[in-house]
Amino acid sequence: MADNFSSQFEIIIGNKPLDLEKLKEEMPILPLKNMVFLPGLPTPVNVGRSKSLKLIQEIQKTKGLVGVFCQKDANMDEPGQDDLFPVGVVAEIINIMEENDNNTTILVLGEKRVRLSEITSSEPYLKGKVIPLEDIYPPKNDKEYKAQLNSIKDLTLFMLASKAMPPEFIMEGLRKSKDYGYIVNLAFSALEATPEQKQEIIACDDVKERMNKLLVLLNHDVQLCEIKESIKHKTKVDIDQQQREYFLQQEMKNIQEALGGNIQEIDTKEIKDKAAKINFTPEVRAIFDKEVKKLERLHPHSPDYSTQMTYIQHILSVPWNEYTQDNFNLKRAQKVLDKDHFGLEKVKERILEHLAVLKLKGDMKSPIICLYGPPGVGKTSLGKSVAEALSRKYVRLSLGGLHDESEIRGHRRTYIGAMPGRIISSLQKAGSSNPVIVLDEIDKIGVDYKGDPSAALLEVLDPEQNFAFHDNYIDIDYDLSKVLFIATANTLNKVSQPLIDRMEIIDVSGYILEEKVEIAKRHLVPKQLENHGIDKDAFGIPKKTLEIIIESYTRESGVRELDKKLAKIMRKIARKIAENSDYPKSLQPEDLYEYLGVKEYSKDKYQGNGYAGVVTGLAWTAVGGEILFVETSLSKGKGAKLTLTGNLGDVMKESAVLALEYIKAHASQLGLKDEIFEHWNVHVHVPEGAIPKDGPSAGVTMAASLVSAFTQRKVKANIAMTGEITLRGKVLPVGGIKEKILAAKRAGIKEIILCRENKRNIDEINDLYLKGLKFHYVNDIQEVLDIALMKEKVNNPIDIS
Repeated sequence: MADNFSSQFEIIIGNKPLDLEKLKEEMPILPLKNMVFLPGLPTPVNVGRSKSLKLIQEIQKTKGLVGVFCQKDANMDEPGQDDLFPVGVVAEIINIMEENDNNTTILVLGEKRVRLSEITSSEPYLKGKVIPLEDIYPPKNDKEYKAQLNSIKDLTLFMLASKAMPPEFIMEGLRKSKDYGYIVNLAFSALEATPEQKQEIIACDDVKERMNKLLVLLNHDVQLCEIKESIKHKTKVDIDQQQREYFLQQEMKNIQEALGGNIQEIDTKEIKDKAAKINFTPEVRAIFDKEVKKLERLHPHSPDYSTQMTYIQHILSVPWNEYTQDNFNLKRAQKVLDKDHFGLEKVKERILEHLAVLKLKGDMKSPIICLYGPPGVGKTSLGKSVAEALSRKYVRLSLGGLHDESEIRGHRRTYIGAMPGRIISSLQKAGSSNPVIVLDEIDKIGVDYKGDPSAALLEVLDPEQNFAFHDNYIDIDYDLSKVLFIATANTLNKVSQPLIDRMEIIDVSGYILEEKVEIAKRHLVPKQLENHGIDKDAFGIPKKTLEIIIESYTRESGVRELDKKLAKIMRKIARKIAENSDYPKSLQPEDLYEYLGVKEYSKDKYQGNGYAGVVTGLAWTAVGGEILFVETSLSKGKGAKLTLTGNLGDVMKESAVLALEYIKAHASQLGLKDEIFEHWNVHVHVPEGAIPKDGPSAGVTMAASLVSAFTQRKVKANIAMTGEITLRGKVLPVGGIKEKILAAKRAGIKEIILCRENKRNIDEINDLYLKGLKFHYVNDIQEVLDIALMKEKVNNPIDIS
């Protein structure tokens, strides 16, 4: 088999073997540009240089051989030995076709690979000496070699078949030939590769390695052919599709005209008819007309057409200069507000004041109101009642978790899926330019890389700016000054200060027991009866039972949890009615275990004054006020050690340190010896350690607790306190006074110690909340101790002398 392969690669000229002796003689050298070929295949070569023409004329006379080498640089006209690739072929010129004086085409048959050893002469043309190169064939049983040759044949056929105009004689020769040497030469000649790549193949002596390099380049060419064919096919499909769409569009146009008009004309007419009924300002009218003309220039099947149509539809849906008529009947407004909500007097008063000014003046900018307070007190639902009282449209805009500035201002039209912001969308939903918009949970707005929505709200909520609010999508200024914005928040700590400055802050604090009972009786129970299909005469809950439900099954400032408990009772009653079972027509306290289970909460109660160092404080939480107990214990030791427990925050820990340092500094005034602090360790604990606690308002409580522990004096019964302290012993004001007072009343506290500056907060609170409480206003810790601590010592006092 190997002998057969060898014979197939053997160079034959006219059936006579090549005379290798002639290769040792000096021979003409023909430099070629961008051409490299293997022996065994006639190849046409275009000759134009004068020296090359002289060489051809000489060879024509002598019938000799010529060395053919490729130039490294095709732009060089006078190449030397270093300018030629070292490996080429020795060839015979078998035909010469003269086309004109400056151009001749010759047919060259390569005979054997040779290496250029030297250039001996450059005139009248290049002459040199060459060294013949021998091919190294694989063993005769090498199956991989045979597979290489078969792969070369298959890839060459595929590559040539993929070309636009493959040379037919090459294709026919490849299909019929079983001469693998001929096949390889054909493959090499048809290969689209750089001279450097082909030179690398021809310079390889090992035939198997040469075939590997040829296969790599052939595979690359085949892949390129496949990509080109794929692109050609896709392009043809696209053109066919466009032509098909064009004919279909023409047909559609003819059908539409037969039916009375085309879609674009119908859409445009419908838009113009709608616009004629809208009270645009001249500026908006000009912009709208410009956008409609742009729509008319677009083809209905263009992607931009639907985008432009959507934009125009949004402009039409905005309520330009559309206002609802306010109802100026103040008595009716008061009645509506009282019907839906119990309490909340400040809010109701502010709304009625605004309505009164509107009635007198006829026009004014709407206020920006922010209601803040614990959950469940009716902040959100109040907005709906305000809208009803004013006879305005109502829209609720939830801002909880909002973190994209574009949600407020809208997206620019350049983005896919762009739409107006929530403000403009709310106005479109309301259908008027003066609705009541509730901005719910404004304290829960997020901030990330997409921007700060609270910063975008600065323009919305500023009466000096919102008359020209700019939405990025609509891209037209819009007047928001007639919109009544009501924002709600549970705390103002997370609301930016510039935003707070733009709003009227109204504190909506929690309800006392009596208010919750009234709310349940007037609103919650009737609502749940209706929701569960129970006739109001078939079942009722008396006030006494409502009080127990509120105190023992809920713990909140609002009434949301109470509403859930009432719903739970109604579900059980509805089931009994549906099953025709017996049920109580009036729910009594002893029935609550069956309907609500065991009591979930025990009422915060004052725990007495039998122990030294235990003082009652008042705290504010997100769900209302709470009472807390500060306990101080002394133990013998080396002294100067203060231990703080109870999951206290840094500020609260600092209050304990301040209190102890104050006591050390004023020990003589308190009747304490300095040596006491050297022999007793101090431990301050605030119960319910699973709950984090922080803030400065427990300062006076800790001071009183420490003094009580060191002096073993009793704390006055039924007294609680709140206030921040300084190192000098001054008492500073704190917040959350109303919630703390409600917590004190729930716990049975009778007296409360406050900073004197907090008196202004007490003066603003309804007398109903203050009933049964006595207030002590102080300026420093000494006054707190005089009021809170009794001269009498506790039973079994510790001897700390």
